[in-house]
Amino acid sequence: MKAIVYESFSAPPQLTTVPDPTPDNSGVVIQVMATGVCRSDWHGWVGHDPDIQLPHVPGHEFSGVVTAVGKQVGKWKIGDRVTVPFVAGCGHCPECHSGNHQVCDHQFQPGFTHWGSFAEYVSIHQADINLVALPDSLDFTTAASLGCRFVTSFRAVVDQGKTSAGQWVAVHGCGGVGLSAIMIANAIGANVIAIDISDDKLELARKLGAVATVNASKVPDVVEAVMDISRGGAHVSLDALGHPVTCFNSISNLRKRGKHVQVGLMLGEHSTPAIPMSKVIAHELEILGSHGMQAHRYDAMFAMMAAGKLAPEQLIGRTISLEQSIEVLMNMDRFEVAGVTVVTEF
Repeated sequence: MKAIVYESFSAPPQLTTVPDPTPDNSGVVIQVMATGVCRSDWHGWVGHDPDIQLPHVPGHEFSGVVTAVGKQVGKWKIGDRVTVPFVAGCGHCPECHSGNHQVCDHQFQPGFTHWGSFAEYVSIHQADINLVALPDSLDFTTAASLGCRFVTSFRAVVDQGKTSAGQWVAVHGCGGVGLSAIMIANAIGANVIAIDISDDKLELARKLGAVATVNASKVPDVVEAVMDISRGGAHVSLDALGHPVTCFNSISNLRKRGKHVQVGLMLGEHSTPAIPMSKVIAHELEILGSHGMQAHRYDAMFAMMAAGKLAPEQLIGRTISLEQSIEVLMNMDRFEVAGVTVVTEF
């Protein structure tokens, strides 16, 4: 099969031919019909993820068709249209038994713990608990765009932040994660403040439902701006970028008893950011993480999509070929493109 492979960290990946995968007894092989290019892939490429073994095929946001099925798989057959959470569970540990596959003790992640979806085919283990059937109305490109960004934002806003109508929600960073969170929070009825350094991204944020925007490069104090707009601070605030500055600001702009949800990855030199702990204590703030979403929670998200409350296709910035993904991957840290980039040509 054709695949994008890198043999050392930060070295230019290559489009090459590698052996097709085969399913293990509990797994399947999926023909990749679309795959997103995500900043998490960039983190892996530069060497921030200790699970990656070289040579490596990146890619973890994908949709496709089942082409081979292991002997012990009972729920899936060849030809099924599917996607999969980027964090998948073993099905046997206490976390999986409690329904929290996204923090499985023995989790696996395509594109990190094993070869991913920047390829014509990808293998997935424990298919019966990790695959998600795609509604007939959902095309492959939109399904891939859900990837880690949209589903992680859904869990962050709905399950972790427990956002409700009328609350103020601050979203720091308007990339794929942030724009997803803005759309979801707006659908719930929250008042969203979008923060970024790009006017183009902030304009898109308004189109997706933000009631106010803050250009962090043009205001003297982001926290003060959010506090003024929300008349006292956000009830829920998300760091959708993953940077010490946005993390600090997100916590600092909360009102008393507010919730900060860390969605953007904090890896490498950013893995131990400073936080205003005195304010966390005095104001009884909550600090939460959001790391993927379980396969069994996709139905709630699909229901909102079917009702017309969520339209993730609006977040797709452009579609590209597998070969073009090389340049896009290497430049992910430049934040040049608004919306989600999806590979659709293999």
